[in-house]
Amino acid sequence: MLFRSNTASVNFFEKTGKTIRSSLNSILYALGFFYNVMKEVVGFFRRKQAGYKVLVFQILFTGYEALIINVIMAVSIGAAVIVIGTGLLPQFGQTQLMYQILILIITRELGPLLTAFVVTARSGTAIATELGTMVVNNEIEAYIASGINPISYLAVPRFVGVTVSMLVLTVYFNIFGLLGSFGVVQVIRAIPVREYLTNLMQALQFKDILLGMLKALVFGIIISVMSMFQGLSVNRASTEIPVAGIKAVGSCIVLIVIADVFITVMQYV
Repeated sequence: MLFRSNTASVNFFEKTGKTIRSSLNSILYALGFFYNVMKEVVGFFRRKQAGYKVLVFQILFTGYEALIINVIMAVSIGAAVIVIGTGLLPQFGQTQLMYQILILIITRELGPLLTAFVVTARSGTAIATELGTMVVNNEIEAYIASGINPISYLAVPRFVGVTVSMLVLTVYFNIFGLLGSFGVVQVIRAIPVREYLTNLMQALQFKDILLGMLKALVFGIIISVMSMFQGLSVNRASTEIPVAGIKAVGSCIVLIVIADVFITVMQYV
């Protein structure tokens, strides 16, 4: 029994060590991939190329087609904050804190975070499976044989498109989250539009907008890079394509949460 226990312990530590080494290797490869993408981004807009078409389609899919979902979420979250706040804050005589809480939740936290989750679920999965399919069908090798850089033609437009879409969707989330909450305020307690906007602008600070946009930028980079990396990591089996999509979503969510916590903590340090 003791021998079996020791063997099981050794196997456990070996598997754990292999998992850690594999994760570290993946992180290093992902960083190298990100470096190559950033190198190509510098020269992408200087030369005319077919990659612009890929960029436009990526912005349409990631930004425009996700706009309705984003608006519905923004209005719902803003309404929920107003309903909860109007029920709790008057009990403590802190009704004016409503606007600060609304801006804190919408602009700094849930705006970029929920937008990132939507983009990950839609575009992250799509990018990973699309690139994985291209790898399996030997399309990447065909690009290389034709003298086309896959990073410049495939990766850079998706990187720019997802990042720009994240920034734009976050702005829309903030606008509709703050304005949508006004409709709920009118139902609960009618107040003039000027009074509501005045109180809102007094509570809104430039650093609130800056922090939200910084998170949106970082989240967009994470989603685009990790989705493309997982898609291009597919080998030759078509069964790996859905796995790449699952890995892309999982890795994006984990890194987004870590980045969100890190940026938030750095704000108060």
